[in-house]
Amino acid sequence: MSNWQKIFSTRAYAEAAIIKGMLEENQIPVQVLNKQDSSYPMFGDIQIFVPAHLQLAASELINKTLLN
Repeated sequence: MSNWQKIFSTRAYAEAAIIKGMLEENQIPVQVLNKQDSSYPMFGDIQIFVPAHLQLAASELINKTLLN
């Protein structure tokens, strides 16, 4: 994932799924990396990555979505 940039991190799976779906609806490829502990989900994050050249567009979409 060297050409991918992390743009979002959360501990809530539902929030990660919503962001992933919103980015995919806008034709932005997404990779989700779940680093949560399987026994203790309060430890670790779910990280969302997009291609480096789409980082700015993805960040703007996320900011617009979270502000509404």
